[in-house]
Amino acid sequence: MSELTITLLRLGYLALLWVLVLFAIGVLRRDLYGTRITDRRRRKAAVPAAAAAAAVATEPARPETAPTRTPRSARSGSGPSRLVVTEGPLRGTIVPLGTSSVLIGRAPGCTLVLDDDYSSSRHARIFPQDGQWLVEDLGSTNGTFVADQRVEAPTPVPTGTPVRVGQSVLELQR
Repeated sequence: MSELTITLLRLGYLALLWVLVLFAIGVLRRDLYGTRITDRRRRKAAVPAAAAAAAVATEPARPETAPTRTPRSARSGSGPSRLVVTEGPLRGTIVPLGTSSVLIGRAPGCTLVLDDDYSSSRHARIFPQDGQWLVEDLGSTNGTFVADQRVEAPTPVPTGTPVRVGQSVLELQR
Protein backbone atom coordinates (compact mmCIF):
# COMPACT_ATOMS: atom_id res chain seq x y z
CA MET A 1 0.00 0.00 0.00
CA SER A 2 1.18 3.47 -0.74
CA GLU A 3 1.69 6.04 1.96
CA LEU A 4 -1.09 8.19 0.48
CA THR A 5 -3.61 5.34 0.90
CA ILE A 6 -2.59 4.77 4.51
CA THR A 7 -2.87 8.51 5.27
CA LEU A 8 -6.35 8.68 3.70
CA LEU A 9 -7.46 5.63 5.72
CA ARG A 10 -6.18 7.27 8.92
CA LEU A 11 -8.00 10.53 8.15
CA GLY A 12 -11.21 8.66 7.32
CA TYR A 13 -10.97 6.71 10.56
CA LEU A 14 -10.38 9.96 12.49
CA ALA A 15 -13.41 11.61 10.84
CA LEU A 16 -15.56 8.58 11.67
CA LEU A 17 -14.48 8.75 15.33
CA TRP A 18 -15.40 12.45 15.50
CA VAL A 19 -18.84 11.76 14.01
CA LEU A 20 -19.36 9.07 16.65
CA VAL A 21 -18.27 11.43 19.45
CA LEU A 22 -20.56 14.24 18.23
CA PHE A 23 -23.48 11.82 17.93
CA ALA A 24 -22.90 10.62 21.51
CA ILE A 25 -22.78 14.21 22.76
CA GLY A 26 -26.08 14.95 21.02
CA VAL A 27 -27.76 11.94 22.63
CA LEU A 28 -26.46 12.92 26.07
CA ARG A 29 -27.64 16.51 25.61
CA ARG A 30 -31.17 15.36 24.69
CA ASP A 31 -31.24 13.00 27.70
CA LEU A 32 -30.07 15.71 30.10
CA TYR A 33 -32.15 18.64 28.88
CA GLY A 34 -35.18 16.78 27.51
CA THR A 35 -37.47 17.88 24.72
CA ARG A 36 -37.93 21.58 24.06
CA ILE A 37 -41.60 22.43 24.54
CA THR A 38 -42.82 25.47 22.63
CA ASP A 39 -45.83 27.50 23.69
CA ARG A 40 -48.02 27.44 20.57
CA ARG A 41 -50.96 29.24 22.20
CA ARG A 42 -49.09 32.53 22.44
CA ARG A 43 -47.93 32.35 18.82
CA LYS A 44 -51.39 31.42 17.47
CA ALA A 45 -53.15 34.09 19.53
CA ALA A 46 -50.87 36.88 18.25
CA VAL A 47 -51.60 36.22 14.58
CA PRO A 48 -55.43 36.37 14.72
CA ALA A 49 -55.30 39.51 16.90
CA ALA A 50 -53.17 41.31 14.32
CA ALA A 51 -55.39 40.08 11.47
CA ALA A 52 -58.52 41.19 13.33
CA ALA A 53 -57.04 44.64 13.94
CA ALA A 54 -56.22 45.00 10.23
CA ALA A 55 -59.73 43.88 9.25
CA VAL A 56 -61.34 46.40 11.61
CA ALA A 57 -59.19 49.23 10.23
CA THR A 58 -60.16 48.50 6.59
CA GLU A 59 -63.82 47.62 7.22
CA PRO A 60 -66.43 50.38 6.64
CA ALA A 61 -68.60 51.42 9.58
CA ARG A 62 -71.79 49.39 9.97
CA PRO A 63 -74.83 50.12 12.09
CA GLU A 64 -74.79 48.39 15.46
CA THR A 65 -76.92 45.27 15.64
CA ALA A 66 -77.40 42.82 18.45
CA PRO A 67 -75.30 39.70 17.90
CA THR A 68 -77.28 36.56 17.35
CA ARG A 69 -76.15 33.72 19.53
CA THR A 70 -76.82 30.09 19.06
CA PRO A 71 -77.50 28.07 22.17
CA ARG A 72 -74.51 26.21 23.54
CA SER A 73 -76.17 22.86 23.03
CA ALA A 74 -76.70 23.62 19.32
CA ARG A 75 -73.10 24.76 18.84
CA SER A 76 -71.21 21.91 20.43
CA GLY A 77 -73.82 19.21 20.68
CA SER A 78 -73.71 17.11 23.79
CA GLY A 79 -70.15 15.98 23.10
CA PRO A 80 -67.00 16.89 24.97
CA SER A 81 -65.35 20.29 24.54
CA ARG A 82 -61.96 19.65 26.14
CA LEU A 83 -59.33 17.00 26.84
CA VAL A 84 -58.07 17.08 30.43
CA VAL A 85 -54.98 15.35 31.86
CA THR A 86 -56.20 13.94 35.19
CA GLU A 87 -53.08 11.97 36.25
CA GLY A 88 -49.40 12.12 35.44
CA PRO A 89 -46.69 14.78 35.10
CA LEU A 90 -48.98 17.23 33.23
CA ARG A 91 -51.96 16.83 35.58
CA GLY A 92 -54.41 19.72 35.15
CA THR A 93 -53.48 20.45 31.53
CA ILE A 94 -56.50 21.24 29.35
CA VAL A 95 -56.58 20.97 25.57
CA PRO A 96 -59.65 22.51 23.92
CA LEU A 97 -61.27 20.24 21.36
CA GLY A 98 -62.34 21.43 17.94
CA THR A 99 -62.87 19.65 14.67
CA SER A 100 -59.29 18.45 14.24
CA SER A 101 -57.52 15.52 15.85
CA VAL A 102 -55.29 15.70 18.93
CA LEU A 103 -51.90 14.02 18.56
CA ILE A 104 -50.40 12.80 21.84
CA GLY A 105 -46.75 11.89 22.41
CA ARG A 106 -43.25 13.07 23.29
CA ALA A 107 -42.43 14.67 19.93
CA PRO A 108 -42.43 18.49 19.90
CA GLY A 109 -44.84 18.44 16.95
CA CYS A 110 -47.62 16.76 18.94
CA THR A 111 -50.67 18.70 20.11
CA LEU A 112 -50.22 17.37 23.66
CA VAL A 113 -46.50 16.92 24.39
CA LEU A 114 -45.96 14.44 27.23
CA ASP A 115 -42.80 14.47 29.33
CA ASP A 116 -43.05 10.77 30.03
CA ASP A 117 -40.55 7.95 29.48
CA TYR A 118 -43.38 5.43 29.02
CA SER A 119 -44.97 7.18 26.03
CA SER A 120 -43.76 7.05 22.44
CA SER A 121 -42.88 10.07 20.32
CA ARG A 122 -46.18 9.69 18.42
CA HIS A 123 -48.16 7.57 20.86
CA ALA A 124 -51.87 8.05 20.18
CA ARG A 125 -54.41 10.17 18.34
CA ILE A 126 -57.85 11.29 19.52
CA PHE A 127 -60.11 12.39 16.68
CA PRO A 128 -63.78 13.13 15.92
CA GLN A 129 -65.70 10.91 13.52
CA ASP A 130 -69.46 10.66 12.94
CA GLY A 131 -70.35 12.72 16.01
CA GLN A 132 -68.17 10.80 18.47
CA TRP A 133 -64.54 10.92 19.58
CA LEU A 134 -62.25 7.95 18.94
CA VAL A 135 -58.77 7.07 20.19
CA GLU A 136 -56.22 5.27 18.02
CA ASP A 137 -52.90 3.84 19.13
CA LEU A 138 -50.15 4.80 16.67
CA GLY A 139 -47.98 1.72 17.18
CA SER A 140 -46.68 2.67 20.61
CA THR A 141 -44.47 0.32 22.62
CA ASN A 142 -46.48 0.39 25.86
CA GLY A 143 -49.95 0.69 24.33
CA THR A 144 -52.96 2.93 24.88
CA PHE A 145 -55.78 1.89 27.23
CA VAL A 146 -59.42 2.98 27.39
CA ALA A 147 -60.96 2.01 30.74
CA ASP A 148 -58.22 -0.64 31.26
CA GLN A 149 -58.81 -2.21 27.81
CA ARG A 150 -55.89 -2.06 25.35
CA VAL A 151 -56.72 -0.21 22.13
CA GLU A 152 -56.09 -2.35 19.03
CA ALA A 153 -58.22 -0.35 16.54
CA PRO A 154 -59.87 3.10 16.65
CA THR A 155 -62.10 2.91 19.72
CA PRO A 156 -64.93 5.28 20.78
CA VAL A 157 -64.22 7.24 23.95
CA PRO A 158 -67.29 8.27 25.98
CA THR A 159 -67.13 11.47 28.01
CA GLY A 160 -65.46 10.90 31.40
CA THR A 161 -63.83 7.59 30.45
CA PRO A 162 -60.12 7.42 31.41
CA VAL A 163 -57.61 7.00 28.58
CA ARG A 164 -54.12 5.89 29.72
CA VAL A 165 -51.13 6.98 27.62
CA GLY A 166 -47.88 6.02 29.36
CA GLN A 167 -48.07 7.39 32.91
CA SER A 168 -50.71 9.99 32.01
CA VAL A 169 -54.48 9.54 32.22
CA LEU A 170 -56.66 11.71 29.97
CA GLU A 171 -60.42 12.31 29.95
CA LEU A 172 -62.81 13.94 27.52
CA GLN A 173 -64.96 16.45 29.43
CA ARG A 174 -67.79 18.81 28.59
